[in-house]
Amino acid sequence: MNTTGLWVSPTEFLSFAEAKRSTRLNHHIATRGRTETGGLSGANLPNPDPILKAQGKDITVYRDLRSSALVGGNIRRRKAAVLSLERGLKRGEAPPNVERFITDWLTDLDLDRIIRELLDAPLFGYQPVELMWQPLGLHQVPQDLLGKPAEWFFYDKDNTLRFRAKDAGQDGELCDPRRFIVARQDATYANPYGFPDLSMCFWPATFMKGGLKFWVQFTEKYGSPWVIGKHPRGATDDETELLLNSLEAMVQDAVAAIPDDASVQIIEAAGKAGSAEVYRQLLEYCRSEINVAMLGQNQTTEKDSNHASATAGAEVTKDIRDGDAAIVATALNACIRQVVDINFGADVVAPLYALWQQEEIDKSLAQRDKALTDSGVKFTNAYWQRTYNLQDGDLQPPPAATDSPEFAEPTLRPRLDQLALDQAINSLPAEVLQQHSEQTLNAVLAEASPQHEDQAPEQPLANLLFIADTWGRLSASADRED
Repeated sequence: MNTTGLWVSPTEFLSFAEAKRSTRLNHHIATRGRTETGGLSGANLPNPDPILKAQGKDITVYRDLRSSALVGGNIRRRKAAVLSLERGLKRGEAPPNVERFITDWLTDLDLDRIIRELLDAPLFGYQPVELMWQPLGLHQVPQDLLGKPAEWFFYDKDNTLRFRAKDAGQDGELCDPRRFIVARQDATYANPYGFPDLSMCFWPATFMKGGLKFWVQFTEKYGSPWVIGKHPRGATDDETELLLNSLEAMVQDAVAAIPDDASVQIIEAAGKAGSAEVYRQLLEYCRSEINVAMLGQNQTTEKDSNHASATAGAEVTKDIRDGDAAIVATALNACIRQVVDINFGADVVAPLYALWQQEEIDKSLAQRDKALTDSGVKFTNAYWQRTYNLQDGDLQPPPAATDSPEFAEPTLRPRLDQLALDQAINSLPAEVLQQHSEQTLNAVLAEASPQHEDQAPEQPLANLLFIADTWGRLSASADRED
């Protein structure tokens, strides 16, 4: 009896400490109740983002930008562009049983939600994801992948992820690599937090919000005509107040009652169109900067754009879409690697999760492969499976090779008309064929030599040749119709 653990099989020993720790793999570590909202010091490595440093805030300042119609709409486009891609496992060199295991596990996950959460990494620079493990028979698999707010986590001076736990002090709580994976964009040793695209939108969105406010005030001030009232010089304050109230009512209702000794003059705000254009240009500039940062292009739906440019302006450029897809694939493959390590061993090759656009593969590779195949190049079934993501059993096995190809039996069945012609010839006696052959030879010599003109083939062979010629013409005509 061992007090430190239990032999569950002749070759497997499970320690009590490991068993106690594994039972907590399905418990949340990062929760709101355990989060420390205040600042940390000591081992804390501050986020070097210049916007956050200047504002003295964390990345929650970027979350407020999503309330902007333009920024929020572009975020939806970014995520929709990745979700529209084809996606799935590529087996590669992984064993078939490992591929089936990972495929069955991924089927039980809400991958659309998980991918949307992972796509917050390009927006905020990094996105921690907590793995919620559960036992599955003799195996352990994450029952869910939950994206947690990035502001709950920080990196220490060793570039190790830590959780801002209240009970962990200033240094935070070290995150178990088996429990957390982090999706990051352009992370480096100097900046493990990655680069947030929303940092490029902060000032344009701020100026756009302020410019819109002043534009509204300008419109209220100069968008309607000025109504000027004149009263006698000796009018009292009460009479002046009464005239102002009447003018205000006139602006709203176009009706006013004024004293008979007062006058009213309406003046248009002429010459202010140029001032209004300044605000419009500011808003369009800010809109353009946000589109470049989020979508990678500046084709917008402004008044000077046509339908084609407006349609292109609603799309994400291919390089940004593929970059976002690579971040998702890298994070999911890190999780798959952990699942394979725990259940099959670190020396087992893991399948890879990939995202791709099917149309691009069909156009670029299929045309090239067709040209090579037509020129005589023969690809193996392994190539077709690897290139076009085919499964085992989708392709026919290659024909078995023979030792003497030149004497091999024909693989195609002969045509029926050729069979009939062969049978007709074989039915003739050998003497007749010999006689007809000599006569045919005489006919050929007659064409080449005048002295043989009086010699002609016998009628049976002539009829046979006529039938063969007619049969051949009919077969050729039928082939052209097919």
